[in-house]
Amino acid sequence: MTTSLAFTAALLFGVGTYLILQHTLSRILIGLALLSHGANVLLMGSGQRGTPPLIGSGDPARFSDPLAQAFALTAIVITFGVSSLLLALAYRSWVLTGKDEVEDDVSDRSIASGGHLDKEVIDEEAWHSKALDQGGASRDTEPAGHG
Repeated sequence: MTTSLAFTAALLFGVGTYLILQHTLSRILIGLALLSHGANVLLMGSGQRGTPPLIGSGDPARFSDPLAQAFALTAIVITFGVSSLLLALAYRSWVLTGKDEVEDDVSDRSIASGGHLDKEVIDEEAWHSKALDQGGASRDTEPAGHG
């Protein structure tokens, strides 16, 4: 039983991850739901079976662990909130563009490939070159406010 639950959770995680990496918001939403279901299956499989944990109802050694159920309920609530946000974003995207495609951003590609310099790096290099040209500071000292 535990092996089948672990396999099911792994399958849900795999398919959910694949769908989240797609470019349509509807697939991303379904992928998030599958990831959540995988987490809930994993949490439910981690708890132990037993009697309901009610005080005075039996032997405390035979009580089931309520922590896994509490975590699963928390995961359900969080997933509901995130899914609602994604649905609102998908609807807004559909209203504005008429499609739910997440477009590839050119600036994201340049940052990911390493072809982008941050403004802070350029400013600091300019400060160091200006300080060296004046001959007053070395590269070991920092400008004011860079502590």
